[in-house]
Amino acid sequence: MKVIDHIQKSNKTLLSFEILPPLKGEHFQHLEANITRLLPYHPSFIDVTYHQQEVEYRELKDGNLQKRTIRKRPGTVGISAAIQFKTQVDVVPHLICGGFSKEDTENALIDLHFLEIDNILIIRGDPVSNQKQFVPESNGHKHAIGLVQQVVDLNKGIYLDDELENNHPTNFCIGVAGYPEKHAEAPNLQMDLHYLKAKVDAGAEYIVTQMFFDNQKYFDFVAHCRAAGIDVPIIPGLKVLSSVKQLMILPQTFHIDLPDDLVKEALKCKDNAAIKQVGVEWSIQQSKELMAHQVPVLHYYTMGKSDNIEQIVKSVF
Repeated sequence: MKVIDHIQKSNKTLLSFEILPPLKGEHFQHLEANITRLLPYHPSFIDVTYHQQEVEYRELKDGNLQKRTIRKRPGTVGISAAIQFKTQVDVVPHLICGGFSKEDTENALIDLHFLEIDNILIIRGDPVSNQKQFVPESNGHKHAIGLVQQVVDLNKGIYLDDELENNHPTNFCIGVAGYPEKHAEAPNLQMDLHYLKAKVDAGAEYIVTQMFFDNQKYFDFVAHCRAAGIDVPIIPGLKVLSSVKQLMILPQTFHIDLPDDLVKEALKCKDNAAIKQVGVEWSIQQSKELMAHQVPVLHYYTMGKSDNIEQIVKSVF
């Protein structure tokens, strides 16, 4: 079932979560165990992230550098199919611009269509570690809206090769990302909303937000979206604070603010186990307030862990 159908057919807040594909060489069993732990709470869908290839340089014995291109977390299509087959829960694989040509994208979409996966979350993706700015693949998409338009075209049976005959249309439900505290590269929130509306106007059917820790940021963002004429469902994305290191990493990496009260409580903790519990309690209160405001879905970024998410959803759902 499509994400938009889940939302429209429900009169209550739904549950979903996002997982990372295993690192190359790791087994599926650990990820499967984390997913299984959350299945009793009846998630409506599970997001599976996509990660672009990265370039590494290794120094050889003669002092020269060897360029090596790797994809550290391959397997999004396979993992998505495995999850949907084994759990009967709808999956939402991410589709990114980075590291993919338009033909690579079309082939990935064809594979997903054959696997009867009909949901896609489209994001541009961040620059890889050796890039200061995002660099698209040759003949790839520079911005997420181009990717949205390609999926919309495929839904109409329009393929890259215009000489194909008997083109079969796909039927993807398209989600895109939104940023309550604005995208780091946007000059201001109004311009960020302009680009978000363009993606919705192009065919996106719902929005999932970047993580936030202050619900007022989400409420204000929704109000700004509605004022801008964006009327699709806006799903709040939630991350659980779990270590003292994240007090610095999260704001730097995701360009978000952490509320003073949360930081003060975290700094009182003697170890990460205590901080993790503070994060759980904070997220429980966030979730309950959002649910009271009848948000369509509570979407949790698991970051490869499920024990803290289980505590939260057990208290909320």
